[in-house]
Amino acid sequence: MVTFDVPALNDRLRELEEQLGKPDFWSDQQRAASLSTEHNRIQKKLQRFQVLQNNLRFLEEGIGAFEEDELRPVLDETRAELERLQEDALFSGEYDAGDAVVTIQSDAGGTDAQDFAEMVLRMYLRWAERRGFKTELLEASPGEEAGLKSATFTVEGENAYGVLKAERGKHRLVRLSPFDQAHRRHTSFTQVIPAPLLTEDGRVEVDENDLRIDTYRASGAGGQHVNKTDSAVRITHLPTGIVVSVQNERSQSSNKQTALRILRSRLAEKAEEEREAELARERGAVHMGFGGNAIRSYVLHPYQLVKDHRTDYEVGNAQGVLDGDLDGFIREWLLAKAAGKVV
Repeated sequence: MVTFDVPALNDRLRELEEQLGKPDFWSDQQRAASLSTEHNRIQKKLQRFQVLQNNLRFLEEGIGAFEEDELRPVLDETRAELERLQEDALFSGEYDAGDAVVTIQSDAGGTDAQDFAEMVLRMYLRWAERRGFKTELLEASPGEEAGLKSATFTVEGENAYGVLKAERGKHRLVRLSPFDQAHRRHTSFTQVIPAPLLTEDGRVEVDENDLRIDTYRASGAGGQHVNKTDSAVRITHLPTGIVVSVQNERSQSSNKQTALRILRSRLAEKAEEEREAELARERGAVHMGFGGNAIRSYVLHPYQLVKDHRTDYEVGNAQGVLDGDLDGFIREWLLAKAAGKVV
């Protein structure tokens, strides 16, 4: 298990700074970009640790010298940072420290499921903004009446993939349907598929003979460019049935390269999912990944409740969760995973 080892981080930072200072550092741009990213992340970790130390010192010296209302904001910030450090120590997977690419797919439930997919996309984008992650929407396929059939976006930041693994699986919504004239209660589902965002030279190889590549006209916002050129790209990996679509760039070539990178990421995720499913069978732990039962239910009627079925963690403020308040669910899953209760 990874721990917050300050001396080791300082040693690694010095090693990286020596590498960054070499005249030929940028001769291998892929390696240079990877090392630069690692350097920035270690710097941020050490800065966070320094802020935490300063806050703890202020609290120690401030007790008895300041009013409780003056200490409360620093205490709340310190508690949140300690929880984040505890979370950081739970990441041990090969890709956990890196960025992520997330695909959202509407599942059973027709128009309600497509509307739910759009709600889930909004939830994750708001959550990522709260966490200080950078996001980029790569593709969004609109539904026939409302919502989205699918969407794909990247999440860049420290431990992005390690955190988002907690969200992998089927999500379930129960509510009075705004698309039902009788306003009856409907249940709909959406799949969330996080994958590690691999570098361009990622180790996952893809055989071109296994691919079907289609081009089509981009939909959605985009000005005059949209619906004039077949710049959007859809790649189907025939052996697995994985489909990746990208339309955010004006260049078909750029979209194809991005789609291939995401496909490699999805294949890496599939391999990891299969390994974890095997571990779950061996350990008898709870495993609810892609497909199968819902990992979480969002109930808006007849009561308000969001419950994670893997950990039994629940929150009564359903709207708050849909507005991006996900950290409690993620933390409980990480702790349960570290204890071997879930896979």
